[in-house]
Amino acid sequence: MKTVTEAEVLALIKENRSFVLTAHVSPDGDSLGSLLALYEFLTSQGKQVTIVLDDILPPVYRILPHWEAIRSVDEVGRINADLLIILDASTADRIGRVGEIVHAPTLNIDHHVSNRGFTDHRWLDADAAATGELIYRLIEKAKASLTKEMAINLYTAIATDCGFFRYANTKPATMRIGAELLAHGAEPNVIAEALETVSMNTMRLTVRALQTMAFFAEGKIAIITVTKDMLANDESTDELITYPRKIEGVDVAVMLKQRDDSSVKVSMRSRTVDVSQVALQFGGGGHARAAGCSIEGSIEEAREKLLAVILPKVGE
Repeated sequence: MKTVTEAEVLALIKENRSFVLTAHVSPDGDSLGSLLALYEFLTSQGKQVTIVLDDILPPVYRILPHWEAIRSVDEVGRINADLLIILDASTADRIGRVGEIVHAPTLNIDHHVSNRGFTDHRWLDADAAATGELIYRLIEKAKASLTKEMAINLYTAIATDCGFFRYANTKPATMRIGAELLAHGAEPNVIAEALETVSMNTMRLTVRALQTMAFFAEGKIAIITVTKDMLANDESTDELITYPRKIEGVDVAVMLKQRDDSSVKVSMRSRTVDVSQVALQFGGGGHARAAGCSIEGSIEEAREKLLAVILPKVGE
C-alpha cells in the first residue's frame, strides 16, 4: 500500500481512462455525496466512469444530482477498469462484493482514523470532517469548475457527517468549505428539509425502537434495538442513534439492528469513549466519536459481546 497526496491522486486520474467508483455498504450522505461529486468531476474530464454499490440506495438520498448513475453489483456483473476508487471505507469488507467483481488497481480516499490501508494507493486525512472535504480539495486543486450539482452533493456529504456543523469534527476548514459550497449553489434549507422528512413507516419504527431503549453502567450506556420483525419496507434507521445520544448522562449510545438470525449491525456514538477502538475489535471502524461494525450472533449475543468491550471503557 502506497500513501499518496492530492497531486498524486490527480496524476492517477490523468493517466487512466476507465474508473469504477464505490463506497461502503449502508451508504450515508458522505459516501453518496462524495461518490456523485467525484463522478461528475471525472466525467467532465472525459473519463469513463461506473458507480457500483453492494447495497440499496436509501430513498431519502434521491434528492442528490446524478443518483440515477448508481448501479448495483447484480446489475453490472464483472468489470475491468483502469482504477477502482473506494470512497469513505476503512476496510475491504466494507464495500461488500464490489471487490470481487471489479478487476483493477485500487485507490482508497478516506477520512476514518481506523483505516487499515487495504488498497494499492491510499489518500487518508483523518483530520477531515468528511470524505466530501477531500473530494472538494481534489476538485479545487485540479482547478476544475465547481458546478451547482457538485456543490449540492459535497455539501450533503460534509454536513451529514458533521451533524450539520454541530459535531466535534467540525473544523474551521469545514466551515470555510461549506461557505464555498453555498456560494456555488448548495441550499442548506432545501437539503436539510429533504433529509429530515421521514415516511410514516419510519416514524412508527422510531416509536417502537425507542420503547426498546435499555441503560447500563448507571446510565452511561444506552442501547436501542431494531429487530427484523420491526421493519416493513421503506423505513430509515439512520437517525435512531441520535435519540439515546441526546440523553443526559449517556456517554455511549448504541443501536443494534438485526440483519438476519445470525448477524447484527452496530452503530455507536459517544461523548468521551473512543468507539472506533470498540468497532475495530469486531472488524469494523469509524471515528473516535462515531463508529460501526457487524457482530455475528443473535441480538442478545451481540449485546453481550459489545457490552463486554464497552463497560470497562466507560469507567476509564
